[in-house]
Amino acid sequence: MPTPAESLSQSERAALADLLEVLGPDQPTCCEGWRTRDLAAHLVVRDRRPDSMPGLVLGGPFAAWTERVRSRAGRTRLWAQLVHQVRSGPAAWAPTAWPAVDRAMNGVEMVIHHEDVRRAQPDWAPRELPADVQDRLWSAVPLMARGGHLPGTPAGLVVRRTDRPSGDSSQRRLRDGSPTTTVTGDPLEVLLWVSGRDGVARVTVTTG
Repeated sequence: MPTPAESLSQSERAALADLLEVLGPDQPTCCEGWRTRDLAAHLVVRDRRPDSMPGLVLGGPFAAWTERVRSRAGRTRLWAQLVHQVRSGPAAWAPTAWPAVDRAMNGVEMVIHHEDVRRAQPDWAPRELPADVQDRLWSAVPLMARGGHLPGTPAGLVVRRTDRPSGDSSQRRLRDGSPTTTVTGDPLEVLLWVSGRDGVARVTVTTG
């Protein structure tokens, strides 16, 4: 976990790069259709190719170009180079390398992709994350839920965290509607669920 001198994005990036280095380029991930090489190429392109961002953010007609850039990076770079570039992060000239932007854009992204690799392996186990990290992930749940990846696209949606006593701060209504789906778990697990990783998120889901 982050030391006082490093951000969540930096610590998760380093841990993910370590894991990629151990696993190699051909292991599964929780991103459908992607092996570890594909996920590493995605992160390298996200960090180093600003022209790929419209496809990542907006999708639609921009997505084909983003996929072409990612696919080429995966095909043409040696695995050691990809892992090194994942570890290094954005080039110094990139706005995403600025500390404030890095903290805002990359921390949650690195946590999710770290779990994409971890949880696709047969021996994975949940991590114990510090309370401040869980708080950071909890604050990202509403934004991630607006990304269009919700499993089953529920009419009404309530999320509830289990690492805090029951109360207003431990529950959020993200969508109005009936019936209402309630997703309960630690913030990381809820975050994974709302980002479409329902197959590996350790949550309780009830509808009523």
